Amino acid sequence: MQKIRIKYRKGEEVRFISHRDLMRAFMRAIRRAGLPITYSQGFNPHMKISWGNALKVGAASEAELAELQFEQWVKPQELKERLNRQLPKGLEILEADLV
Repeated sequence: MQKIRIKYRKGEEVRFISHRDLMRAFMRAIRRAGLPITYSQGFNPHMKISWGNALKVGAASEAELAELQFEQWVKPQELKERLNRQLPKGLEILEADLV
Protein backbone atom coordinates (compact mmCIF):
# COMPACT_ATOMS: atom_id res chain seq x y z
CA MET A 1 0.00 0.00 0.00
CA GLN A 2 1.24 3.46 -0.90
CA LYS A 3 0.07 7.00 -0.09
CA ILE A 4 0.72 10.02 -2.26
CA ARG A 5 -0.11 13.59 -1.26
CA ILE A 6 -1.07 15.85 -4.14
CA LYS A 7 -1.18 19.61 -4.29
CA TYR A 8 -3.65 20.85 -6.86
CA ARG A 9 -5.01 24.07 -8.28
CA LYS A 10 -8.69 24.97 -8.56
CA GLY A 11 -8.65 27.72 -11.15
CA GLU A 12 -11.07 30.41 -12.26
CA GLU A 13 -12.64 28.09 -14.86
CA VAL A 14 -14.04 25.74 -12.17
CA ARG A 15 -14.45 28.08 -9.21
CA PHE A 16 -18.25 27.74 -9.22
CA ILE A 17 -18.31 23.96 -8.81
CA SER A 18 -19.02 22.55 -5.36
CA HIS A 19 -16.63 20.47 -3.30
CA ARG A 20 -18.69 17.38 -4.04
CA ASP A 21 -18.46 17.98 -7.81
CA LEU A 22 -14.73 18.56 -7.45
CA MET A 23 -14.38 15.20 -5.69
CA ARG A 24 -16.44 13.53 -8.44
CA ALA A 25 -14.21 15.07 -11.15
CA PHE A 26 -11.09 13.71 -9.43
CA MET A 27 -12.60 10.25 -8.97
CA ARG A 28 -13.64 10.13 -12.62
CA ALA A 29 -10.14 11.21 -13.70
CA ILE A 30 -8.55 8.52 -11.50
CA ARG A 31 -10.73 5.83 -13.10
CA ARG A 32 -10.03 7.12 -16.62
CA ALA A 33 -6.29 7.19 -15.94
CA GLY A 34 -6.42 3.54 -14.83
CA LEU A 35 -4.68 4.18 -11.52
CA PRO A 36 -4.69 1.34 -8.92
CA ILE A 37 -6.51 3.29 -6.19
CA THR A 38 -7.50 1.46 -3.00
CA TYR A 39 -11.22 1.06 -2.26
CA SER A 40 -12.85 0.76 1.15
CA GLN A 41 -14.36 -2.58 2.11
CA GLY A 42 -18.05 -3.19 2.62
CA PHE A 43 -21.39 -2.89 0.90
CA ASN A 44 -20.70 0.44 -0.84
CA PRO A 45 -16.94 0.75 -1.53
CA HIS A 46 -15.41 4.22 -2.00
CA MET A 47 -11.99 5.37 -3.17
CA LYS A 48 -9.63 6.01 -0.27
CA ILE A 49 -8.94 9.72 -0.67
CA SER A 50 -8.47 12.19 2.18
CA TRP A 51 -9.46 15.71 1.17
CA GLY A 52 -8.40 18.98 2.75
CA ASN A 53 -10.92 21.57 3.88
CA ALA A 54 -13.64 22.38 1.37
CA LEU A 55 -13.51 25.71 -0.43
CA LYS A 56 -16.68 27.74 -0.63
CA VAL A 57 -18.39 27.93 -3.99
CA GLY A 58 -16.97 30.77 -6.05
CA ALA A 59 -13.46 30.54 -4.56
CA ALA A 60 -10.37 29.64 -6.56
CA SER A 61 -7.17 28.33 -5.01
CA GLU A 62 -3.58 27.71 -6.01
CA ALA A 63 -2.71 25.20 -3.26
CA GLU A 64 -5.26 22.58 -2.18
CA LEU A 65 -4.21 19.20 -0.74
CA ALA A 66 -5.48 15.64 -0.99
CA GLU A 67 -3.98 12.28 -0.03
CA LEU A 68 -4.58 9.24 -2.24
CA GLN A 69 -4.01 5.63 -1.21
CA PHE A 70 -2.95 3.04 -3.82
CA GLU A 71 -2.91 -0.76 -3.89
CA GLN A 72 0.22 -0.91 -6.07
CA TRP A 73 3.29 1.24 -6.44
CA VAL A 74 2.82 4.38 -8.56
CA LYS A 75 5.56 6.90 -9.25
CA PRO A 76 4.44 10.37 -8.07
CA GLN A 77 5.55 12.01 -11.33
CA GLU A 78 3.65 9.41 -13.37
CA LEU A 79 0.54 10.00 -11.23
CA LYS A 80 0.81 13.75 -11.84
CA GLU A 81 1.12 13.33 -15.62
CA ARG A 82 -1.66 10.75 -15.96
CA LEU A 83 -4.13 12.73 -13.83
CA ASN A 84 -3.38 16.05 -15.53
CA ARG A 85 -4.25 14.47 -18.90
CA GLN A 86 -7.69 13.46 -17.56
CA LEU A 87 -8.68 16.43 -15.37
CA PRO A 88 -10.91 19.17 -16.81
CA LYS A 89 -9.57 22.62 -17.62
CA GLY A 90 -9.07 24.58 -14.40
CA LEU A 91 -8.03 21.60 -12.29
CA GLU A 92 -4.32 20.80 -12.31
CA ILE A 93 -2.00 18.71 -10.16
CA LEU A 94 0.96 20.92 -9.19
CA GLU A 95 2.94 18.47 -7.02
CA ALA A 96 2.81 14.81 -6.04
CA ASP A 97 4.93 13.43 -3.19
CA LEU A 98 5.17 10.20 -1.22
CA VAL A 99 3.77 10.34 2.31
